[in-house]
Order: sequence, then structure tokens, then C-alpha cells
Amino acid sequence: MKKFLVFSFYLLVFPCAFAQQEEDVVVVDDEECGCELVFIDGIQTTQDGDYFGFKRADGTVIVDNIYKFVDKFHGNYCKVFADYGRCGLINREGREVIPPVYEDVSYPAEGLIMVNDSGLYGFFDTLGRQRIPFTWRAASTFSQGLAVVAVDLDSETVLYGYVDTLGRMAIPPKFQYAYPFSEGFAVVKDYERYGLIDLKGREVVSTKYEILSGVFQGLFFAGSQDGLALFDTRLKPLTPFVYESIVDISDNRILVERGGKYGYLDLRGREVIPCIYNNAYLFQDGRAAVNIDKRWGILDTLGRTVLPIEYDNSGIRSELYIFHEGRALVEKDGLYGFCDLSGDIVIPIQYLDAYQFHDGLAPVKSGYWGYVDTTGMPYIIPVFDYASPFEYGRAEVIYNGEIHKMDTKGRCVKNCKNAPKSWR
Repeated sequence: MKKFLVFSFYLLVFPCAFAQQEEDVVVVDDEECGCELVFIDGIQTTQDGDYFGFKRADGTVIVDNIYKFVDKFHGNYCKVFADYGRCGLINREGREVIPPVYEDVSYPAEGLIMVNDSGLYGFFDTLGRQRIPFTWRAASTFSQGLAVVAVDLDSETVLYGYVDTLGRMAIPPKFQYAYPFSEGFAVVKDYERYGLIDLKGREVVSTKYEILSGVFQGLFFAGSQDGLALFDTRLKPLTPFVYESIVDISDNRILVERGGKYGYLDLRGREVIPCIYNNAYLFQDGRAAVNIDKRWGILDTLGRTVLPIEYDNSGIRSELYIFHEGRALVEKDGLYGFCDLSGDIVIPIQYLDAYQFHDGLAPVKSGYWGYVDTTGMPYIIPVFDYASPFEYGRAEVIYNGEIHKMDTKGRCVKNCKNAPKSWR
């Protein structure tokens, strides 16, 4: 039997899985819970012992250090935790839109916040008013005016349907499983097969496929373990059922596998880059890394070679062979450098190790770790035992055996007792 990759059209179309299937947001350190003392959209996390709060860039306190864990701000809202398993939502003014007493909350979608209270789900608006009672054992966030809900028909039977923003059952619970809507269609499951329904609940693709993706950019994939085909929303097959896996879509190119090799389709289903590569990545900034016989190179969206397929990939940095800020990490004979979008090596292949660019800087190792800018000029000389890529304007470095945080100016900003004020 052929082995299939889990294609990520589901991830593109359905970024919010059902709440009861998400991992609990329970974290124990500042790295994972977003408690970095950095500014995100003009708001900084603060810390006092084991508790966290927020302040503005001018120093104005938004929220005192009263929360056990906090997430990063997502637009106007941030998830906060009073303790394990008790969370809520605050806005940028520090007001508790949803008090931190619930098992789970979502970020707002279409003006409504999904809340889990003792295993049942309901919805609040962004003013903190409950709009839909705690009724269902499972729910999704709203998409296109509808949310998936699980309904207990009896002690043994659970079926899935859809409610509207007033809590009314818009599509009756009759599916073995159901997914949120995207582009006017939703995937539903019945008798271990998948189909598509429209916003009225009408079946537009019968539940006959073993594998079915959601609709993205007017396209979806369907098929079985014997092969997948690309369809458009007119329900017209654009390809035969010959693909073993559908990986993802980016830059109007769809990464597919056929005959154990990888290539790319355009949005009409034409194989514009043939399936001849042993491995391949998604396009980013019009470029994609591909592999033949353990050697790597870079193509453009027309399949033209940008970087010759003659470079190594030891696997340690394999996920980083993509462009960030106009630079791609390349490896040859165990050394690392960077090329630009034209495939020119603009930072020599001379480093023992390296990461991709963020915030205009990349960590590189030549004996010790330091940082270079996008022209390859040293920005911070190599003095660190380890240096991470920047994220939200901060990087983690190890200096004289101790872990510190550094900003993009080279200044120490966390755990600075035994560190210089600046490494520049």
C-alpha cells in the first residue's frame, strides 16, 4: 500500500481545530508562554517573580503582574491564565473581556469568542457578554457565519452540525464529523468517507472519498489511497487520480508527489515543474529548494534553476533552506553561507554553523557564534558559546556559560548581571 503524506490543505483552510482537540495551553516557562520581556505591537510583558503583566512602551502599566501565564498579544487580545486550566482573555486596555475562570477560550473570530466551561462550549462577544449558552460538548470558532458543534443525540451517539451567530441550528447535526467553512464549502464525514457541503447544508460532493481536503483558492483534492486528483469548485477534476500526496500550496504552486518524486502544479492542475525531485520544499518569495541524489538547489516558479543542484543538506538545518529576508542558507562540504534571490552567494560559505535571517541579522559560527547583517558584514563579533535567531527583536545567547537575552542593538536586556551592557 502506498504511503501518503498528511497534506496541509486542512491546515490552510481550517487553522482552528475543534477546541477539545487542541492541546491545553499549559506552560511552565517564559519562552513558551510568551512571557518574554519584549514589545509586541507596542505592549511589553512584565514580570514580578512567578507572575506576569503588561505595560505600554511609555511605561504605563496596563495590567499588574497578576497572571500565572500569559500568551503574546494577537492583535487586540491576549490569553491569560490565573492558574493551570483557568484562562481568560484581556484586551489592549487591560480589561478582562473574559475573566480567567474557564477551561479554555479562543481568540475572537467574526466577533465571537468560544469558551469552554466544565466541558461545555458557548460563545461570548468582544464586550464579554454571553451570546450563546454553554450547550455543546465540542465546537469550532466561527467561519463564514457558522460554527461546528457536536450534539449528543443520546448516550452513545454524537453528531455534528452548524449553528449561526445567534446560536440557532443552521445545518442540522447529521454528520459523523464536520469541519469549519472556507470559501463557501465545508468538509463533512459520514460512514468513514468525506464530502463537501455548501453554506445551506446541501451536499455538493457526496461523501464517497477516503481523502478530501478543504477548499483553498477555489481548489480541493480528493481521492483514495490509490491516488489523489485536483478539483475546482465547479467539481471538475483538473488532474487524473495519480498523486500520492498533496503537500501544500504557496506562490500559486502546489507541491505534489507522484511516483515517489516531487514536483509542482499550477492552479489549473498543470504539472509546470515535473515530478523528478527526491525532495522539495514549498515556494517562498518565488523560490523553492529541491533535491536530487542528496544534492540541493533552488528553483523559481517556472522551474528554472536559480541555485545549481550541487549543495549539501546535512539535515541539521534542512527546514531552514528557504528564504528569509532575501537570503537562503546554503551548505557545502560541511560549511554554511547564504545566497540571494538570484542564486548568487552573497555571504561566503565559510561558517561552521548558521541560522536564517530575522530582523536583518543571522547567527553564524566560526569558532564562537556571532551575527552578520544581510551583506555579510560582522554585526556582533563571535564571542558566544551559542546564539539563536532573533524573534520579536530578541535573541538568546550563551556567554561565559550563562544564558542572556540580547536586543538587535547588541545590548543585554535580560539576566545581565554578569554580562556587558553591549556586545557591539
